[in-house]
Amino acid sequence: MVRVTEKESNYQDLDKMSVTELLTNINKEDKTVPDAVERAIPQLEPLVKVAVEKMKKGGRLFYIGAGTSGRLGILDASECPPTFGVPFDWIVGLIAGGDVAIRKAVEFAEDDEEQAWKDLEEFGVNQNDVVVGIAASGTTPYVIGGLEKANEAGLATGCIVCNDGSPIAQVAQYPVEVVVGPEFVTGSTRMKSGTAQKLVLNMLSTSVMIQLGRVKGNKMVDMQLSNVKLVARGVRMVMDETGLDEDTASALLEEFGNVRKAIESYQEK
Repeated sequence: MVRVTEKESNYQDLDKMSVTELLTNINKEDKTVPDAVERAIPQLEPLVKVAVEKMKKGGRLFYIGAGTSGRLGILDASECPPTFGVPFDWIVGLIAGGDVAIRKAVEFAEDDEEQAWKDLEEFGVNQNDVVVGIAASGTTPYVIGGLEKANEAGLATGCIVCNDGSPIAQVAQYPVEVVVGPEFVTGSTRMKSGTAQKLVLNMLSTSVMIQLGRVKGNKMVDMQLSNVKLVARGVRMVMDETGLDEDTASALLEEFGNVRKAIESYQEK
């Protein structure tokens, strides 16, 4: 059986299309992705809830994947510390082939069923941790093996895949299946499938962080103040919450080095 992610594109003769036609048709396909993600929300909700439950007990969230899927997991994980002010090891992305595979494909790395669990063991994973396998095809051995071992060790497991009834979805306790259909370029899952995975990862990590109290109102009050733009944003947040003028808010933020602490210090007065 040919899986949806491998089915032939709905478009023929791409090499004969004009630039306008290429861009228009790619965009036309991309517009279908959010609808597919919406259909997967009932599957995503329990994964978010178990991640929140486990992380409240001191657990962590791990992503495992190969190729584009692995890179997307690393991207999401790496953006959580600066966005939400959490430790770098709260959310961890692992890719088949190791860090070198972030930039350069490592041949056959995804075919090793044992390596993902070895990679996870380096972090001392335990029953409070959650492991989410990311794979467009839903058949990647690296991910399957990692989820199987995680299940055996009593960890909660989820997945983000783009085919129905895949082997990975059958292994994961909390499968999320976002079926976006054939790719514009046949089999190029870095396109619609990758976009779908990125959207789901955004929803997963952001919802978890909000549930864990890392957002106040709609503001990133725990973000790292790592550049001028973010410091300016932080000052505006303090002004909005306290009614202080810019100079006073800026001084308060500089004193505490954190938006949440600056606001709380003022409100406690």
